Amino acid sequence: MMRNNSYKRTRNLFNPKSKTPFKLSRSRLEMFSQCPRCFYLDRRLGVDKPSMPAFTLNSAVDALLKKEFDVYRARREPHPLMEKYHVDAIPFAHSRLDTWRENFVGVQAYDTKHNLIIFGAIDDLWIAKDKKLYVVDYKATSTKGPITLDGRWKEAYKRQMEIYQWLLRRNEFDISDTGYFVYCNAGRDRAGFEDHLDFDVEIIPYKGSDAWVDDFIDQAHACLMNDDIPDSADNCEHCQYRAAAQSALEPATAKAEEQKEFLF
Repeated sequence: MMRNNSYKRTRNLFNPKSKTPFKLSRSRLEMFSQCPRCFYLDRRLGVDKPSMPAFTLNSAVDALLKKEFDVYRARREPHPLMEKYHVDAIPFAHSRLDTWRENFVGVQAYDTKHNLIIFGAIDDLWIAKDKKLYVVDYKATSTKGPITLDGRWKEAYKRQMEIYQWLLRRNEFDISDTGYFVYCNAGRDRAGFEDHLDFDVEIIPYKGSDAWVDDFIDQAHACLMNDDIPDSADNCEHCQYRAAAQSALEPATAKAEEQKEFLF
């Protein structure tokens, strides 16, 4: 038997009247960019989208890359990939790096204008000779074509990096507009699996701009403050599913009500 309200969250909800700073993650800001209604349902009303399966292979690649770059961080030397792609920097050593990498903690910045704590977990930082820091994000995929930063999901990756840049600048670090994606592409041209995958790893530079972030936070906050549920995005598959399901259920619900009236 289905439990009533089993899917509705009662914690971590935005309350327009609360004086307590509200934590808003980089991923939830990304949700707002994709669909204001889904964002509102989640942060204001406590109804999140259905969860996705965990990308455990991607997480494994992420964890191993961190361990690998940490070796060169301790040596204060560039990783061979950085030399191969002519990145004149070394992995940045900082006492808070592990905290910045931790999910649900990450790099945090307090937005005094809206009483929000914006946060996001980074993968890595590299430091150049001029002391500028580069934001670095690890990605894993498996595709036959060349890796590019074009496409819907890649636009989300760019926003992700730019919010990280914004967060670190709010923490008074000298952050370069240029960031780097360390992309690991699992090959498919071997004769068999044979207990391992072979990856081609490349570094892709990206010159970002966080000029949009402040205004975007204004919009997200205004959405949360409004008592009216916002419109859904035209291409939101979750909202389209909810609408289709509701439409399909309405005749059955009406029929059940008619039967109840007949019986009682």
